[in-house]
Amino acid sequence: MLTQEQQNQLDWEKTDGLMPVIIQHAKSGEVLMLGYMNPQALAQTIESGKVTFFSRTKQRLWTKGETSGNFLNVVKIAPDCDNDTLLVLVNPIGPTCHLGTSSCFGETHHDWHFLYQLEELLASRKTADPESSYTAKLYASGTKRIAQKVGEEGVETALAATVNDRFELKNEASDLVYHLLVLLQDQELDLSAVIENLRERHR
Repeated sequence: MLTQEQQNQLDWEKTDGLMPVIIQHAKSGEVLMLGYMNPQALAQTIESGKVTFFSRTKQRLWTKGETSGNFLNVVKIAPDCDNDTLLVLVNPIGPTCHLGTSSCFGETHHDWHFLYQLEELLASRKTADPESSYTAKLYASGTKRIAQKVGEEGVETALAATVNDRFELKNEASDLVYHLLVLLQDQELDLSAVIENLRERHR
């Protein structure tokens, strides 16, 4: 999470004992909030695996979600190059902002966050009534049919490219990505697993 050596290098004196902490969604990349930690808050965060701040208004340690249940489960903690700011990657439970939104910065979602939202939506359709949506009907039709659709959309995407039809290429590629995401969900996988595999290959 954060090695002892990294902890020893943190420049608490430079930040007057209160270090800014950027909270980022580990999967979608969305920036969720900014908070502050003192050494005790960091220690509790590492020990519990849930983000704990030092509240400047309450003047005490404050675990995000202690009253709402919307905890921030820590995936990774990384200091910046000057050792005076922390980046914490998390898997949030529920909305982060007290206003009920995923981020305290409002609708600033980038492309990867939309893909994450789409994956979450597709996952929720797995147990839905097949008559309620095309996605639920796909799941009900079984893996073979879903895989067949991926193959069909792959061919149509390739054909659109060979005739240099950029409009159709965009549409067919969208269909391909959608059906691929459904197939991954059907097989209990997501884009994070694919990205991690690509990262390992790159190494």
